Order: sequence, then C-alpha cells, then structure tokens
Amino acid sequence: MAVTARLVVAGAALDADDDAVAAVTTALAAAGAPVTARVIVEDDDVALEEALAAPSDLTIILAVPGTAAALATPAADVVRRALADVTGARLMPSEKIRAGLEQAALSRGRPLPRLTERATLVPQGATVWTTDGAEPGWLIESQGRAFVVLIPGARLSRMIEQHLVPYARSLTERSLTTGHPAVAVRTLRTAGVDLADIDARLGEWLKPRGAGGDVDVTTLPASGEVWVRLRAHAVTPSAAQDALALVEAKVVERLGDDYFGRDGETLERVVGRMLSQRSLMVSVAESCTGGLVGHRITSIPGSSAYFERGVMVYTNRAKQELLGVPEEVLRAHGAVSGQCAEAMVRGVCRLGGSACGLAVTGIAGPDGGTPTKPVGTVWVGVAVNGQAAAHHFSFDGDRAAVKWQSAQAALDLLRRALLASR
Repeated sequence: MAVTARLVVAGAALDADDDAVAAVTTALAAAGAPVTARVIVEDDDVALEEALAAPSDLTIILAVPGTAAALATPAADVVRRALADVTGARLMPSEKIRAGLEQAALSRGRPLPRLTERATLVPQGATVWTTDGAEPGWLIESQGRAFVVLIPGARLSRMIEQHLVPYARSLTERSLTTGHPAVAVRTLRTAGVDLADIDARLGEWLKPRGAGGDVDVTTLPASGEVWVRLRAHAVTPSAAQDALALVEAKVVERLGDDYFGRDGETLERVVGRMLSQRSLMVSVAESCTGGLVGHRITSIPGSSAYFERGVMVYTNRAKQELLGVPEEVLRAHGAVSGQCAEAMVRGVCRLGGSACGLAVTGIAGPDGGTPTKPVGTVWVGVAVNGQAAAHHFSFDGDRAAVKWQSAQAALDLLRRALLASR
C-alpha cells in the first residue's frame, strides 16, 4: 500500500472548501501522500479520539483558526488530550512552543496574551515545528503512525512548505524502500455542469478496468462543482506522474470548457488570473449574495490589480439610485428578473468604468418566494467589453447554500464570458 493521509479538522471551524484544507490537501498530493479521508469534529474528546484512531500513515489535525493564542483555546486542549491518549504520551511544557508563539505575535506587531502553561503543552517526544510568523505546529510518531498538528492562519503556507511537505516526502521515500508502490493524485475541478453529465462523458475511464489502465478515475459533487479525482499507481513516483499526466490530458479534453482548474485552484483564483493577464477590471453589484462575490474575488492576494469596486444593493431604491436601474423595469419585471440583472450589471460597469461586471439578484430564502418565483430563484448578469447578458438559475438548499451557489454561478459565468471573448 502507498502512504495514505487523513485530514481531521478539530473545532468545526473550517469546511471542505477552506483555504487551509485546500492547501494541506494539495501539498500532500504533490508529496505523494494523498488525503484519502477528511473528517470535521467538534470540541469533543471522544469524537476526536475516534477520528484519530482510524488507520492512516499520516494524520493532519487542523486546530481552529489561528489567533495569537490559538494553542490556548478549548479546541487545542482537546487536540492535546486526544493525541496524548492515542499515543500514550504524557503532556509536557515546551519552551520551543512558547518561543514560537512569542515570535508569531511579534511578527504581527501585537502583544502576546499572557500564556498559561497549558498553551505550551505537547505530548512527550513530539517534534515542534516553527517558521517565521506562523504559529508553531508539532509532529509525533507512534506505533508506525504519524500525527501532525497545524494551526490555520495567514502564514500556514510557510509551515506546509518548510515542514509538512518535506516530512510527507520522507514518508513516501521510506515506503518505496519497503516495496510500497508510488501514488500520484490529481483533482480536476469543473463548474456549471452536473454530476450525471460528467459521468456520461467520462464513462470509459470510470469503469474498473477502463482506458485509464493503472489510473483510477472517480467523480464527486463538491459545493457547486463536480470534481474528477485521478489516482495513478506505479513502482516509482516519476512513473506514477507519467501515467497520471497521460490520462489527465485526455480527461481535460473531454471536460472541455466546464473544466476550470485542478487541485487547490478555485474559481475566484482562476477568474482573477484571467482578468490580470488581460489587464481587465471587474465591478460587481450584489443583492441576494450580500457581498459574497466581492469577498471571494478580493480574498485572493493581488486582487486590487483587477477588482474595481463592489456595490451591495438590496432595495429597489438602491438599485435605482446607485446603478440606474429604470423604475419601469422594476415595476414591470421586478427586482428578481433577467431585465433587472442586466440593468444592474450595465449600471455597475458604468459606475466603475470597468470592462467587466457581475450582478446577482434573487431570493435566498427562507421567506420571500412566490409560486412564480420560488426560493432559490436567482438571476446573474455578466458583462465583458460591453456585451451583457442575464442567466436564470433555480438553486436548492438553505439561505447559505443559495448564496454560495449564486456566487459560484456568477464567477463561472464571468470565466466563460472571458473565454468566449478571447
């Protein structure tokens, strides 16, 4: 068997699409230790111990979002206790943890809160990982298994690059010397298409002994996207990568424009790159998404190079005053309509002087729906270089789900419009 990794989120503070989860998953796949399971648990000792007891060569625990004293939080306490029980190690204070916390606080220009001894506790025998500006993490090995604790935060990528990736690679190399096969993993991400359509297109590879040969291909839905997971097995890492690349090229061709990226790439990152490469600016007008589209675009470092402005217009008055949506459009068609979405996107492009624009208007629920416009009805306006259009969607789920799917649809429509305008 190849090296396997398991990702456990302690504290239920993150979800499957969080940047920290994506960063760890992508890095481990590249290091030859793909994540085979993800588990989210609350601040509960028994639940966490059960999650940690599941067999895996390497288990990564993400313990609550990073703060200056994250290692002193209840979730961190639960992680410490659970790992001490699982490994049979006694908890001991670590001066290296204390120094790492002090250095992380200093790098942020903030005073370090008064630390209690429990904030510095780690299981005896653990190796503490530190890097500039990041909260310390630690590794403990026990009975042929390895456990790594990381604190999500702005500098987590440094910890992953400097410590986690080299360690995962060492595990992979160690497994090869014992005759274990190498594994290469790739996740291809698609949007604007459903699972059944992707399954139909990739049928020949989804068969147990399909055209992929030593490359297993599976599909799964993922928060408004469909992912295609490729896993190649070979004697050496290079052979696994070669086998993966061969099938990946064929699958990507079959996916066509529905494919937008791989592994940790997100729609907002891909759209941002497309805008930046073409020196285009985008402005957004949002009603039912409440700023989510703008938030996602601006969550990418360097987004000021292509994001001009965002306007949140909930009322009809705001749509009229800020975006110039004609009163007759609102009277005749309503705010949740293709005519309004198109007027909104043209208005925000005019307001921002930008070549590209997005507008979202809809009914996120749980109230406000009608027989003709039920909850989940959403219209998205998209504009590129003066060409504007509105698209209708009917989404399922609660308010948060409708907002997320609406933002997904908006970003995907802009991506497709940019592809079409090349």
